[in-house]
Amino acid sequence: MHILQICPRVPYPPTDGGAIAMYDVAAGLARAGHRVTVLALNTPKHEQPATVLDHLGPNMRLVTVAVDTRLSPVKALKNLLSSMLPYNVERFVSPAVEARLVELLEQEHFDVVQVEGTFVAWYVAVLKRLAPTLPVVLRAHNLEHTIWQQLAKNTRNPLKRWYLQTLARRLQEFEQQVLPRFDAVAAITEADQQRLRQLGCPEPVVFVPAGVDLTRFRRDPALRPRPRTLCMIGSFDWLPNQEGLDWFLREVWPEARRQFPALELHLAGKNLPTRFASLQVPGVTVHGFVESAAAFMQQHGLMLVPLLSGGGMRIKIVEGMALGRCILSTSLGAEGIHVKSGFDIVLADSAAEWLAQLGRYYHGELGAAAIGEEAARTVARRYDNARVVESFLDLYTILLPARVAAD
Repeated sequence: MHILQICPRVPYPPTDGGAIAMYDVAAGLARAGHRVTVLALNTPKHEQPATVLDHLGPNMRLVTVAVDTRLSPVKALKNLLSSMLPYNVERFVSPAVEARLVELLEQEHFDVVQVEGTFVAWYVAVLKRLAPTLPVVLRAHNLEHTIWQQLAKNTRNPLKRWYLQTLARRLQEFEQQVLPRFDAVAAITEADQQRLRQLGCPEPVVFVPAGVDLTRFRRDPALRPRPRTLCMIGSFDWLPNQEGLDWFLREVWPEARRQFPALELHLAGKNLPTRFASLQVPGVTVHGFVESAAAFMQQHGLMLVPLLSGGGMRIKIVEGMALGRCILSTSLGAEGIHVKSGFDIVLADSAAEWLAQLGRYYHGELGAAAIGEEAARTVARRYDNARVVESFLDLYTILLPARVAAD
């Protein structure tokens, strides 16, 4: 089978949730003997050479097109006044990408196309125009408009709230118009599966969770978590991560530090905004980008995911679980992951609940080690990337007979 995967960025290195989800599926398909052509926007933030996926062998080919997706206040204002597309999507619409896609469709035979997320969903129009019988699958990493609705709801600035509400409305209109054009949709959580059906997406709308390559997340017995240490790691160019950390530092940390003075918080991640990178708060250490997320997570006793907005599935939670980490998350942060609070994760939503759980951890009453062990078992049972790849192959197989009949 020859799969064309369209990505909003080069899915390498696999250091954040989106890249991991795209890379692991592409790698899994190639290792299973299928040909994979990755057509990726080569953006300034994630720019990579065209050879970066060569290590995956002859079944993998990366085709890149340079596209400047950087945020621009001037372009955002122009978009608001004159464009029908939401700015989040317009940044990824490129005549050069469209031209390269046309070339690929004219020169090669593909069995199925997988489009990775809302930001490149616009290209379904090109696919349907040039290859109307070619099955096109949307992998819905998030239902984007719900994220921006939540961000708007949580913001205190009236002008910012109005802009976020406008963006959310336009994203919803775009998703309602474009997503039902796909032949199948793979939702990354069961909650998103139901939302996509409500949006009007025709069946099959299937649930295919993100997985992790367990060979990349093996525990190092030489690394022992330091007692009374917390960690948070993620991509801080994603607004929900910024919002969650702001909330934790404002609503939870001052009282936690007062009640539990030996508690330490360690922050790691790329693209830290200045207010975090230069943070000078007692008990907080900012590490910035770390070479090994796995090593960082294993060095600390409790991993935090204080997410207040967002959708889809937090890959970093699954990674942490695979490493046997005990994770304290909001219910929203763990949405779509089959976990049970107190068994293989700890869930808390209000500041008071977070403070209580931090107190239990501080005094050795949480059972963090046992929860971490159950977390590792849950991931091995449910989220091994090999099973995720099998689910996609099953979906492709369902779609292929329809194409044969149409041809």
